[in-house]
Amino acid sequence: MSTTLCTQFEMPEAVFFDLDGTLADTAPDLASALNRLRTEENEEPLPESVLRPWTSNGVAGMLWAGFSISRQDSAFPRLASRFLALYEQSLCERTRLFEGMPGVLRELECRAIRWGVVTNKSIRLTRPLLAALDLDRRASAIVGGDSAAAPKPAPDPLFLACSLAAVSAPRCIYVGDHERDIVAGKAAGMQTVAASYGYVSENCRISDWGADAVISCPLDLLELLGA
Repeated sequence: MSTTLCTQFEMPEAVFFDLDGTLADTAPDLASALNRLRTEENEEPLPESVLRPWTSNGVAGMLWAGFSISRQDSAFPRLASRFLALYEQSLCERTRLFEGMPGVLRELECRAIRWGVVTNKSIRLTRPLLAALDLDRRASAIVGGDSAAAPKPAPDPLFLACSLAAVSAPRCIYVGDHERDIVAGKAAGMQTVAASYGYVSENCRISDWGADAVISCPLDLLELLGA
């Protein structure tokens, strides 16, 4: 069951989802790309379970998990470029929507509630990934980390999503599995939902994020909407 901080939300105009760790389980393909890079660098592959918690932190998180380097390291640009190239070659081999998410999207559509994706993944990776999942034509808005003036935790991507979907931010919900998602959602004036089923590290206290609700599986979102 969900751990909620409010009993039920008002019916929204739109629900926006973070991508990695919220809408879809992209960790298998991201981990595979990282391990192919490690092999190229004469390193042994790492277990997917080790890499999984880092996948919501983008390229920087994956390279830190795989090579213990930060953006300040001289090797970072080269490894980041190669990692993205390897990932782009296999964007959706094992990536799947989280269990229950297909039903959530269908229910939102049945209720004439628009939905979209707001992620910090670059738009050149986001669009083909959503196309491979057969979601690109269904989404009312697709916003990448480089689509707006600043990525999350800035609210700019969420405001852009509202413009694309022709909805009002205070009448929207944003769902994400990282604190930056909640910060961005609140800054945009949206109701916020933290997805504890996503790529959340064991020592993370989701209750500290200040989300309006916490859900343990996608279907819990429908409970918040009174479905």
